[in-house]
Amino acid sequence: MLIPMLMPMTLAMTLAMTDPHPFTLKIRVRYGECDAQQVVFNARYADYVDLAATEYYRALFGGYHALIASGYDTQVVRLDIHWRSPARFDEVLALAVSTTRIGTTSFTLCVGMTEAAHGRAVAVADITYVLVDAASFEKREVPDPVRQALLAGAPGLVSDQSGG
Repeated sequence: MLIPMLMPMTLAMTLAMTDPHPFTLKIRVRYGECDAQQVVFNARYADYVDLAATEYYRALFGGYHALIASGYDTQVVRLDIHWRSPARFDEVLALAVSTTRIGTTSFTLCVGMTEAAHGRAVAVADITYVLVDAASFEKREVPDPVRQALLAGAPGLVSDQSGG
């Protein structure tokens, strides 16, 4: 598959966009997330990535609070978003989440965003988290249970918050 030079994407982003069974969160674009042209304001895409990651954590760990209770927390250290086409008011977006990299103390998720009705690519984001101690916020190695959950992902699971 050739990727246009105008829209560079990492290999991880490309793989996540073509993963046939990722975890998926469906959301509806709300009026307050749009600008005057009824197009999603650029900063809202980071909110969408955060929502998708939170629901992915719920699927993998029982939720963010369960991860904290196990003594770990995560902090974002990098977020890259590549826009493909505009999302508009009242569209349903499918946010497909895949784990694309696990390092010693960090991991990367890819969130591929498509307009759900027709599958039009909207955006793709890579978000990298560092794992830290929940109390001291010092970096920690990714422990085997967390590593295994991230590797397994939540294939085929769909969380539909689109209201329809």
